[in-house]
Amino acid sequence: MRAQRHRLTMTLQQLSAMSGVSVGYLSQVERGNATPTLGTLTQIAQALEVDAGYFVRPPRAVDSLTRGAGRPKFAVAGSSIEYEQIGAERAGHELTSFVMNVPPGYESEVVTHIGEEIIYILEGEISQMVGEREYLMGVGDSLHYLGSTPHCWSNKTSRLARILWVGRMQYDKSGEIGQLEATQHETMREMLPLRP
Repeated sequence: MRAQRHRLTMTLQQLSAMSGVSVGYLSQVERGNATPTLGTLTQIAQALEVDAGYFVRPPRAVDSLTRGAGRPKFAVAGSSIEYEQIGAERAGHELTSFVMNVPPGYESEVVTHIGEEIIYILEGEISQMVGEREYLMGVGDSLHYLGSTPHCWSNKTSRLARILWVGRMQYDKSGEIGQLEATQHETMREMLPLRP
């Protein structure tokens, strides 16, 4: 990441402005003290004028069918999350989807981007923050939210959690976030009830 930033003669402040990721967090990533999620890595890659495959190349499915026993798996170097690829990478497709295997104690960074996400809990429990609200989610629970609201999640339990994640993210439009937040934030707060 640092090498590509230097090739573009880009400062951390410029990379932060273009990616929507804080200077402090970018500095930690460059020093190897933090490992971004795949989503944040994609934001950084977009700002550095490369695709996410520059940092990690997930296996490509030959066609749209994946089998549970032989599903392609990969991880971001240094991260404890294992991703299972369930969507096909084809030109024109806008949705991305993974099964995420989240170990106990994992906490993601706060992310903001244009687009939307849906998560569905397959196993275990997850604490999902969207804006200022926390959603405690168990097996069978789902959440659909807009990426323009700051969000993060964690596994506060002692057991592995598995999440089906589906999203449509437009990192190249991250500069538009400020324009959308005002109109979308109120809709988000009304749309999602807290789990009892």
